Amino acid sequence: MANTGANTGNDSPKSADAGTPSNTEKDPSDWTTGDEPMTGAQASYLKTLSEEANEEFDDSLSKADASRRIDELQKKTGRGKQS
Repeated sequence: MANTGANTGNDSPKSADAGTPSNTEKDPSDWTTGDEPMTGAQASYLKTLSEEANEEFDDSLSKADASRRIDELQKKTGRGKQS
């Protein structure tokens, strides 16, 4: 089978369907694991954001609370997605 170089963009299983909301946009209050301790990646990023915003870092946050705090600090520091 020859590769023609044509790619319609629909061939990749990793392609996001434009009509389907991303699971990264799910409200943290709807997460089934939201009450678990924050992940290492969340803790690391939250610590960085806290330092940049001159805010206290709380290492006891749940995954959902950490996600909300990250959103708050991203707005304060100008990091993250621009809306």
